[in-house]
Amino acid sequence: MEPTLMVIGLNHRTAPVAVRERFWISEDRRYQALGRLGQADGIEEVVVLATCNRTEFLLWASEPTMAANSLLHFLSGEYGLKLCEWEHFYRLLDEAALLHIFRVASSLDSMVLGEPQIIAQVKGAWEQARNLGTTGRFLDAVLQKALTVSKRVRNETAIGNSAVSIPSAAVELAKQIFGLLESRRVLLLGAGKMSEISARYLVNSGASAVTVINRTLEHAEELAAKLNGTAAAFDDRWQCMVEADIVISSTSCPHTILTKLEAQRIASERKRAPLVIIDIAMPRDIEPAVRDVKGVLLYDLDDLEKVVKHNAVGREAAALDAQKIVSEEAQGFRRRLQAERVVPTIVALRRRLDEICRQELESFIKEDERGPFSREKKKLLHAVTSQTIQKIAACWPANSKNYQERESRSRWLPPYSACFTWKRQKWRLPAPNHWREEHEHPNGSIAGHGPAHLDQPSGLPTGGFLPSAGCGSGILVPWFSLARDRSVR
Repeated sequence: MEPTLMVIGLNHRTAPVAVRERFWISEDRRYQALGRLGQADGIEEVVVLATCNRTEFLLWASEPTMAANSLLHFLSGEYGLKLCEWEHFYRLLDEAALLHIFRVASSLDSMVLGEPQIIAQVKGAWEQARNLGTTGRFLDAVLQKALTVSKRVRNETAIGNSAVSIPSAAVELAKQIFGLLESRRVLLLGAGKMSEISARYLVNSGASAVTVINRTLEHAEELAAKLNGTAAAFDDRWQCMVEADIVISSTSCPHTILTKLEAQRIASERKRAPLVIIDIAMPRDIEPAVRDVKGVLLYDLDDLEKVVKHNAVGREAAALDAQKIVSEEAQGFRRRLQAERVVPTIVALRRRLDEICRQELESFIKEDERGPFSREKKKLLHAVTSQTIQKIAACWPANSKNYQERESRSRWLPPYSACFTWKRQKWRLPAPNHWREEHEHPNGSIAGHGPAHLDQPSGLPTGGFLPSAGCGSGILVPWFSLARDRSVR
């Protein structure tokens, strides 16, 4: 296959929060992921986008099948990906991938339609990849265009007008439970941006006292000063929960900070008075079993999605207008991207033609029966061959414009690319240790069947096998299938 744009990931539409948090990548680990995948087989460029609702790998793949295998190896080795979890991942190629990236940047694929946070998240992911040198001319162009499209969508549609955000959805949920929020006491676990936005919504809705807790007390004090609230030490969080009515938890802890047993003790001290805990962290801060504690009402991101869907009526018309813009921009940009693809082949062709003509001319001049040639004749021969090369090379870009559609390009570009380009060798990501030695052959294929074929229709995978890793009997089963028209919508 020719080089192409790919997106592999999962989001709130394809996976519940319990699965999303398994594959959520913290900022520190994103550097590691970019470094490894940027050197992996089949991957030329890579960006990792990780938010509370999605983990996506944006790839420019020189060999899409190989790139997908490299990503599988990474997720299996680092995050314990099991075969039964692969169904939550979408795999998009070419125009489907491009349209998806544009939709994500324009917040049309967000849990909260029109929410503005995704713009900063896309910019941050792109900047991180650029700092590590894992993006280049193709992904840079795609992401720059995606942000431009996002700006146009917001300027020309009402998609961002009165948009519901995750923090505002949390406040709406609290209102559904308590009614009026006057005099309700709020506890923030975490001093990040989401906590601040949530607290401001609650205060504007009538909540009174706000207490901020963070592992770094100085950060808690800074946010408390902005909110005219108070800061408390992390070790005092249980007593603060006893006194609060609403808890918003949004820390960056990699583990839970409230267990069922701890929640039972808190509920007992509160005499079973209702305590609403809204967990908007990724991974989750609160142990799911806390839902079973009487007097404690626990809600997570999946629960907020239901609130958001209920309030989505009225933004559908704006979403349709935005989708038209995104589709139009994607079609135009795809044509540009396709034209860019042939540039390396054209350059390689010109260099190869130069090399062939130089070798043949030198051989011709050295033949004794044809020489010796005077300096003027040698210059004339060089001029003739140079003009011939120029005319051949000049025809290529003009003719290539007639083959912009994939169906036509696929017939002529691969053979010429094979003749006139040289692939650079890249380091291969090792398979997970627990099954690599048993199932990987020396040539790098799995179970002797070679890499999976990306053009195979969904549901009919070929090659590429992975043990079930605890999801079945342990036998080898096909792991990967990727169709061009697979959609996450």
